[in-house]
Amino acid sequence: MSLAIGDPAPDFTSTDQNGQSIKLSDYRGKKVVLYFYPKDDTPGCTTQACSLRDNYADLRAAGYEILGVSVDDETSHQKFISKYNLPFSLVSDTDKQVVEAYDVWKEKSMYGRKFMGTVRTTFLIDENGIITNIISKVDTQKHAEQILT
Repeated sequence: MSLAIGDPAPDFTSTDQNGQSIKLSDYRGKKVVLYFYPKDDTPGCTTQACSLRDNYADLRAAGYEILGVSVDDETSHQKFISKYNLPFSLVSDTDKQVVEAYDVWKEKSMYGRKFMGTVRTTFLIDENGIITNIISKVDTQKHAEQILT
């Protein structure tokens, strides 16, 4: 079931890069950028994360909390955050419950090979937990601009 603008964002409980429990409902009262990306420390995902990092002050000034989600484990997230000095939390979704709840775990193909993976998608969620925008054509270099416009 695909999510649409105006739908309640599915709540989830997972862990962040430090193994701390993280729930979307803990962010009620705040606007959230919930971005799904395929893999830590790969070219497109790094470019995207660095766009958010480099524009973090502007995103925070606009009232956003940022949460990145991938199926990588906590250790991978720690290395990614440390290597690129990322100022926001990354959610570890190794059991794929979050990517499936947001319907971003799909069949993809590369070099003619089909496989399941995370489709790069960003959900903007308002203070009441309602999806206000879905960015499905993510420009990894200008992702922060896409969010702020």
